Amino acid sequence: MIKRRKLVITLGAGALLAPLRSFAQQRSAKIPRIGILGWSTAAGYARQIEAFRSGLRELGYVEGRNIILEFRWADGNRDRLRELATELVRLNVDVLVCSGPGVGVAKRATTTIPIVAAVSGDMVAQGFVDNLARPGGNLTGSTFFFPELMAKRLELLKDVLPRIQRVAILVNLDNASMARLLGDLKSAGASLKVELHQFEARHSSEFEGALKAISERRMEAVMVADDALFVGDSGPLARGISGRRMPSIGFIELAESGGLMAYGVDFPALYRRAAQFVDKILKGAHPGEIPIQRATTFILVVNMKSAKALGITIPQAVLIRADKVIE
Repeated sequence: MIKRRKLVITLGAGALLAPLRSFAQQRSAKIPRIGILGWSTAAGYARQIEAFRSGLRELGYVEGRNIILEFRWADGNRDRLRELATELVRLNVDVLVCSGPGVGVAKRATTTIPIVAAVSGDMVAQGFVDNLARPGGNLTGSTFFFPELMAKRLELLKDVLPRIQRVAILVNLDNASMARLLGDLKSAGASLKVELHQFEARHSSEFEGALKAISERRMEAVMVADDALFVGDSGPLARGISGRRMPSIGFIELAESGGLMAYGVDFPALYRRAAQFVDKILKGAHPGEIPIQRATTFILVVNMKSAKALGITIPQAVLIRADKVIE
């Protein structure tokens, strides 16, 4: 009888302690820490970061409760970008999220911490991976291809300005995927009977000089390549182009900041997708075995306010195709 009573007491104590142990285990469980390495400023990438946070919330992550985000912004300084990448590696974050020039910097900073490229130009051309389907190493994410995108922009410029013959391409050659851009676009320019001339800017302080050179060489329009520098400083860049009364086409933020048109990747959508890559890695997937995805959603934006200021009539056929018209 006594033995039975002892057994009941023992079982009762175990039943009471079980939820306490469970609670203690939950409290002591490591909360994943995600490092976000940004090339520009928090303000310049506000929409992208909100999309990333939204993607995490949709997957059940609550910031501060079951995930921690560590933000580092380089303010367009490449040396600072390298320092911040090293800092995040020393923090031993569980995943490192980056884009643009941050991808190459992150790759050099660590070969062990998983890296998610929220968005990057051609990762094969830049030597980041050998194969999109099985990237290997510690990198995965989303990519797009500059030549295809820029060729489409050139077609749209020609649709709106059928008489143009000289078009400037503004690039940042610190971005390795832009190195062969002019050569890759030669056939597109030839078929449309347009001369293409390349101009460079590696820092926002060089915008004025590049735009002055474009104007002095009598370019009739400007195509702006997708680069973290240009996206983060789209406002000053668009104002500089508009101030010289030049039609322009580039990424979405450029048109929203005063450029004539945009045909580009939906960057916030790719940052939302980055949350899915992070989720897979936190659940045990190896980044090198997660296929890199190509951007598939492209948006056409027409800024009618800028068109009127430039005295340009946008053909109805282009307006019908536009996803967004800024009045």
